Amino acid sequence: MTQLTSLPTLRSFIRIMEKPNATHRDNLTITRRVLLNLRYHRRAIINERRALRRQARKLRQFLPFTALAVADLERQAHDHRAAEYDALRRALIAYGQSIIHDREGIAAALSFDQLADHLNINPVHREQARIDGGDTLQGLAFIARMEDSADRQSEAWGDGGPLFEACMAATADFIRTCPEHRLPDPFAPGEMFGPKLPPQLRVVS
Repeated sequence: MTQLTSLPTLRSFIRIMEKPNATHRDNLTITRRVLLNLRYHRRAIINERRALRRQARKLRQFLPFTALAVADLERQAHDHRAAEYDALRRALIAYGQSIIHDREGIAAALSFDQLADHLNINPVHREQARIDGGDTLQGLAFIARMEDSADRQSEAWGDGGPLFEACMAATADFIRTCPEHRLPDPFAPGEMFGPKLPPQLRVVS
């Protein structure tokens, strides 16, 4: 089971990331720790909402006598810890955008093996990880889904490590908010899930 970090400790981690002497390794380690906690709390809310919906489903067999109770439970499920859930979702989106664009330049500062170590990629999976995801955070954690590869519980699409979940939240938010005519084809050459473009060759004089 993931060891949770208290909210004050998470805030301390974030303050460390903001220090000018924080290393890229520090930032990646702390990012994963923060995202593990965000994921735990988000899933806890989801499970609590599902429990309420299960109660509503059980009462449905006694309709129409239980109609008011069913409606009340469904409303509770929808509203349960709504403000907290929305804050967690927005935090995931922000982290996901940062990972996808790697605004901190983490991948450029670390070698592939250092990235693989910090993302907990099993050594036996690393060659495939390099093929599928290259040497970027987005590629390894989101496209190749190799984060925590030794501990993966499921191969189903949508399952992955904490960085994957943040990238998924950011991508889903982009698709939801971007005008349809401006949405790129993610499977086109050079795009997120499309074939990689050959490297551009330059003549150096």
